[in-house]
Amino acid sequence: MSSLLSFATVRAIYPSLSGKRVLVTGGGSGIGEGLVEAFVAQGCRVAFVDIADDASKALVSRLSSDAAYVPLYLHCDLSDLANLKTAITDLAESLGGIDILINNAGNDDRHALEDVTPEYWDQRLNVNLRHQFFAAQAAAPSMKRAGGGVILNFGSISWHLGLPELVLYQTCKAAIEGLTRGLARDLGSDNIRVNTIVPGNVQTPRQELWYTPEGEAAIVSAQCLKNRVQPADVAALVLFLASDDAKMCTGHDYFVDAGWR
Repeated sequence: MSSLLSFATVRAIYPSLSGKRVLVTGGGSGIGEGLVEAFVAQGCRVAFVDIADDASKALVSRLSSDAAYVPLYLHCDLSDLANLKTAITDLAESLGGIDILINNAGNDDRHALEDVTPEYWDQRLNVNLRHQFFAAQAAAPSMKRAGGGVILNFGSISWHLGLPELVLYQTCKAAIEGLTRGLARDLGSDNIRVNTIVPGNVQTPRQELWYTPEGEAAIVSAQCLKNRVQPADVAALVLFLASDDAKMCTGHDYFVDAGWR
């Protein structure tokens, strides 16, 4: 059984998502890969951007055989705002508009306080925060023309816990929750909903770079639920919030962290 058919047999299907035009940032691997797969399985027209060409092209190839709409991939460095604007414009034209924007891309490289320079500060904020605002700004006109839309910004459990060696990443992720509140207010009159997804420690190849088996066991021990959070668990929440079933949900933060405290 294909991955898409398997997904469809065990996950909720949202009729309101069928045919929706979805843009995912950082969609080539990890959580983003799970999001692309989930929206494709809903019959959405999906486009995604990333800088990981090999992984992204492999994802398109893997999903293409069973997809109602083959996902579109475009290489884009989100820290380059001109590149970002061009990519969103081009993909919106290819899709016929954007109904749903998933601001997923980010980078959680560890850093010591004493090693941070002004240049590194700017680079980290550009990679983790700035592009979310400008992607929303670029996608909003299409949503307004369509009579509404959804923007889901990705935060992180990290700043709620105060994890070590992530001070700039956590600064950005805390700010994203404020960004969501502001955008939800400013765009609500245009029927555009904006929420934050706050994942816990999601089991992806990247996260496994940072944690030993003992470290992973410690995370599970601190969770209320004693299983590792998977990309599909995050995707399940994203699909609900993107669908019309969540039509009165906006301006808030939604956690999928297995109760990590």
